[in-house]
Amino acid sequence: MRSLSPATLGVVLALLAYAAYSTGDAMVKGLGGSLSPFEIGFFTTVFSIIPALFSKPKDERWRDTFKLSRPWLMTVIAVCRTASAMLITYSFVTIPLAEAYSLVFLIPVMTIILSVLILREPVTLDRWALVVLSFIGVVIVVRPGFKDLELGHLTAFLCAISAAISVTAMRMVSGKERRVSLFALPGLLTLAANAAFLVILGATWPTWELLAGLLVCGILGGIGYMLQIAAVAAAPASRVAPMQYSQIVWALLFGALFFSEAPDAIGLVGLAVVVIAGIGNIFADGARTRLAGRWAEYRARRDNPSPDDFKGPGPDPV
Repeated sequence: MRSLSPATLGVVLALLAYAAYSTGDAMVKGLGGSLSPFEIGFFTTVFSIIPALFSKPKDERWRDTFKLSRPWLMTVIAVCRTASAMLITYSFVTIPLAEAYSLVFLIPVMTIILSVLILREPVTLDRWALVVLSFIGVVIVVRPGFKDLELGHLTAFLCAISAAISVTAMRMVSGKERRVSLFALPGLLTLAANAAFLVILGATWPTWELLAGLLVCGILGGIGYMLQIAAVAAAPASRVAPMQYSQIVWALLFGALFFSEAPDAIGLVGLAVVVIAGIGNIFADGARTRLAGRWAEYRARRDNPSPDDFKGPGPDPV
C-alpha cells in the first residue's frame, strides 16, 4: 500500500483533530441540559490533561512551568485562553452549534486586526477585503435585528476576541517560552476559574453517567490537541489551517441529528461566505509565500548563475 506524503498525512491528522474537537463540542452541548457551563468546564479541563500529558517535549520538565521569560504576556495568554474556553462553553450550551462556530471563525479576522494595531504588520488590500467578507458572512448567519440574539451569541463573539488576543500574545513570546508553560498555565487558570464559580454558585457531584460523558469530552479535547500538534509538524500551516472549516460540516450534522438545529437557506449562504473568506485568506497567504520564495530563487540564480543554466534544454520528458 502506498504510504501518505507528509503533507497529506498532516491534512488527515488535522481533519481527525477537528472531528475530535467537534464531537466533544456536541457532547458539551448535550451535557448542558444537566450541568452548568462551569461544571462542564471544570471536569473537561481535568480530563483533557490525560492525553495531553503525552505531548510534553522530552527536553522540558513540568516543574519548569512557572519559569517564564515574559511573565506579563504569559499572564495575558492564560487569562484570554481561560476566558475563551469558558465563554465558548456557554455558547455551545445555549445557541445552535453552526451559529457558535460562525462567530468563533472570526478569530483569524480579529487576529489580522490586532496584528496591524499591536504588531504593526502590513496587511494587503485583498486581506482586508476577505476580512470584510467574513464579517458579512457572520452577519448573514446571525442576522441581528431579524433574529433574536441571545447571550450565547455575545459570548461566542467575545470568545473570538479573547482567542485572537491570545494568538497575538503567543506570537510575541514565540520561541521564548516552554511548551509546558503554554499548555499548563492556561489549563490551571481555567481549572481555578471554573472551581471558583462552582464554590460561589454551588454545585453537586455529577452522576456516573454524566461523569463518563465529561471524561469522553475531556479526552476528545486532549486527543484533538495532540493530533493538531502532529498535523502542524507534518504539513505546512497553509495546508492544515483550512481543515478547521470542516467543523461547520460537523456542526450541521450533529445539530440536525441530535439537537433539531437546521439552518435556513440564508443561514447556509452565510456559513458558505464565512468558509470561503477564511479559506481564501489562508490560500492568499500561501500563494504570497510561494511567489516570494520563487522570486528569491530567481534573484539568487540571476546574481550567482550556475553552469547548468547554460546547457540548454534537456531531453523531452517521457
